[in-house]
Amino acid sequence: MAYRTVPHHLRRGEQNLPDYRHINPQGLVPAAEIDGQIFTQSLAIIEYLDETRRDPPLLPEDAAGRARVRALSQIIASDVHPIDNLRVLNYLRGPLGQPDEAVARWYNHWIGEGFQALEALLSKSRHTGRFCHGDTVSIADVCLVPQIINAKTYALDLSPFPTVKRIADAALLLPAFERALPANQEDAE
Repeated sequence: MAYRTVPHHLRRGEQNLPDYRHINPQGLVPAAEIDGQIFTQSLAIIEYLDETRRDPPLLPEDAAGRARVRALSQIIASDVHPIDNLRVLNYLRGPLGQPDEAVARWYNHWIGEGFQALEALLSKSRHTGRFCHGDTVSIADVCLVPQIINAKTYALDLSPFPTVKRIADAALLLPAFERALPANQEDAE
């Protein structure tokens, strides 16, 4: 589908400017205007797109498959990302005065916990294929790849998570994931 990107540089705090806060009072990204409505929260946006534009589908057709993909996605989006996102890391560095080494330990601890759970679920399931669920990209893969990129930023050893890493590597071979990399964004530094 055609789209227009409007970047908001998070490290510069552009998501906190009044114009953006009018769109998303939470001051988080993403926010998307689709079909004349504003949507926030990545999973809500992705599910809306999956329900209204199923090409390609990002959730399996069967209820059990959808529940599995949602569970894998929630491990990342609900349990890992909220405590490792930029505003939390900035709070650890700023008001709490934690040195960069402590912030890196925090980050790697929590993402490691999440990856440990993902690895156990993915490596033991017959439903895991080239990607988190079978051989087509799902919402779980869309959630996973950014956390892999972030884990590399903090030099997390990914060797204990071979299935997680293999899936992310497969996704990163796809043009859509390549285009979405932070280094490929128009406001990249």
